[in-house]
Order: sequence, then structure tokens, then C-alpha cells
Amino acid sequence: QVQLVESGGGLVQAGGSLRLSCAASGRPFSNYAVGWFRTAPGKDREFVAAINWSGGTTYYEDSVKGRFTISRDNAKNTVYLQMNSLKPEDTAVYYCAASLYIDYLRISSTYDWWGQGTQVTVSS
Repeated sequence: QVQLVESGGGLVQAGGSLRLSCAASGRPFSNYAVGWFRTAPGKDREFVAAINWSGGTTYYEDSVKGRFTISRDNAKNTVYLQMNSLKPEDTAVYYCAASLYIDYLRISSTYDWWGQGTQVTVSS
């Protein structure tokens, strides 16, 4: 069992930056891959980025490549999502999730543990 808490969301103007954090407690965090997903109003949950247990492999949804960076610090039990050049279409509730799997990290059903989400709002 692992518990996840997201933070760092807020209101930012288009072109601005935010850094989301996903803090974990419970079992050794380095055992888990971590993904970020988002849900915008009226839309289905969407994959954003994922990182494997060591941080050596990362995955991104095409629309955030080059703008978002996922990273982790296992000593601090934390995964980060640095979001630059934000656009109004990035507005959503962002969730982090943890998985013991090493594949299929773009798929939400791969993940067994989820945080409560943090709101990101990008104004135009």
C-alpha cells in the first residue's frame, strides 16, 4: 500500500510554469513506477507523463513533449512534474498514480494507487 498526495497546482497565465509534486508514504517508493494523469471538464482522464522506478525511463503524451518534464527523487519519496509554456488547454485536475508494473505505463488501469488530485488552471 502506498499513499500519494499531490501539491503545487494553482492559477497561472498562459506561458507560465508550475511544478507539481507527488509525495508518497507507505512502502518503499523506489518499487513503484509513477504516472501523471489529468482530467479536464467534460473530458476523459488523459495520460500526461510517467517515470519508471529508477527514473531512467520516461514517457510523455505528445501534446506535452518538450514542455513538461517528469522526474523523481526516491530519497525524498517524491515525483515531480515540471510544466513550462503552459497553455489554457492544460487546465485540468492533475493526479499522480503509482504502479508496480514496468510496462503499459500510459494506461490508467495499470495503476493501483491514486492521489486526490490538484487543480491547474491556465488563463489566456
